[in-house]
Amino acid sequence: MKFSASLRSRFFDWALRGKSPEATPIVLGQRRVYVLPTRFGLAYAGLLLVMLIGAINYNLSLGYALVFLAAGLGVVTIFHSFRNLAQISISPGRAEPVFAGEPAGFQLRLANLRAGARPAIRLQLPGQDPVECDLPGNAMTQVRLELPSLRRGWLTLPRVHLSTCYPLGLIRAWAYAALAQQLLVYPAPAKGTSVAPALAGEAGGQSRSLPGMDDFAGLRVHQAADSPRHVAWKAAARLESGPLLTKLFDGGAAQTLWLDWDALPAGLEIEARLSLLTRWVCDADAAGIAWGLQIPGTTLPPAQGGDHYRACLQALALYGQA
Repeated sequence: MKFSASLRSRFFDWALRGKSPEATPIVLGQRRVYVLPTRFGLAYAGLLLVMLIGAINYNLSLGYALVFLAAGLGVVTIFHSFRNLAQISISPGRAEPVFAGEPAGFQLRLANLRAGARPAIRLQLPGQDPVECDLPGNAMTQVRLELPSLRRGWLTLPRVHLSTCYPLGLIRAWAYAALAQQLLVYPAPAKGTSVAPALAGEAGGQSRSLPGMDDFAGLRVHQAADSPRHVAWKAAARLESGPLLTKLFDGGAAQTLWLDWDALPAGLEIEARLSLLTRWVCDADAAGIAWGLQIPGTTLPPAQGGDHYRACLQALALYGQA
């Protein structure tokens, strides 16, 4: 197995004409594009051989002419297939973070450095369906490639396989590109009815106050009698499954919401804790309140907004990883 992996790694290094990942933009030079006949191309060559044998056997001048004309067409197809892929420039685009279980999308920018259009360019990641696009002349096209996000942490874009069978499908030109691109996969938010804990004061004690409309006091499962104005619509939009949540308010003094690792039940596993904390971070952000996060080795002071939201999710995604 080690020998096979080493041999495969050396082959890709040879095909890439260098070590991966590569410096961008990546230009598919002539020494990086390879051509092979397709199954249809092999059948086409076999048919030409049969026709040639028949022309020789019956001494048919028109048979010779037809065979040589068709063979010349096949040779010209090799050139056009090669040219359709060579000199394409590839650079990384945006790669937005996702929650575990969602499809991770990598944006790639393909630039055509020639005036002629390049039809039927296919891009494929290992184990995934290919994506086909057309490149206009002297223009750039963005292509989105997706991978399943199975676990939290950094997800690196694997080698991209580019190919084309244009124009007749007889020849397949192909090349590899290894881009230095990755995205962050957040823990999957916990499902069910578990909502963020009640607000705690700076000293850590629980507080009580009379119901009011001044300060946010937490979230609970939506009931039929609740006003639609108090529904946490942002949380409902972010989480595809799960019940609607209603915002609770009180008339007490402003307080701080702490999402604490040690406050979770002792029997929970690490991934279950991260999933539950992720759910609470999403709920707190949707409610528009300030919250702090405490996990072993990391403490993020109370704040709110997009930057704080992403910082908390990144801390949860990278917990325990080097």
